[in-house]
Amino acid sequence: MKTFIVLALLVASIGPAAAAPAARPFVVIVNAANAVTLTRGDVVDIFLKRITRWQPDNVPIVVVDEPAESPVREAFSRALMRRGVEAVEAYWQQQIFSGRDVPPVVKETDADVVAFVRRNPGAIGYVARGAALEGVRVVVLDK
Repeated sequence: MKTFIVLALLVASIGPAAAAPAARPFVVIVNAANAVTLTRGDVVDIFLKRITRWQPDNVPIVVVDEPAESPVREAFSRALMRRGVEAVEAYWQQQIFSGRDVPPVVKETDADVVAFVRRNPGAIGYVARGAALEGVRVVVLDK
């Protein structure tokens, strides 16, 4: 009986937080003119530059990150990329060293990310939930 209660409490405590995207402390944003629908996997592939163009119009994707020390970047990396910032940075070092690609543009603040995405039709980024989002669109991730 005690095992069941402990297990039930454990499931109740981690289940909703782990499953509910609304509980994430960040939102993924695109330019207001971009009507894209994305999955978590799409976002990962975009931020690792495995997907480089929006379909069907073939517009180049411009990815923007927050600084490595940003709590929002850490949350984004852990929740969507499923790895820490250090692991993502190691991936980019490997890409640079092999001559394949360079990491995304980095903007210092949420306001800088929003302004960048607003000015660039192909841009995608993320900011803290509750940031001012004028001129951009929040992407609701499917699955």
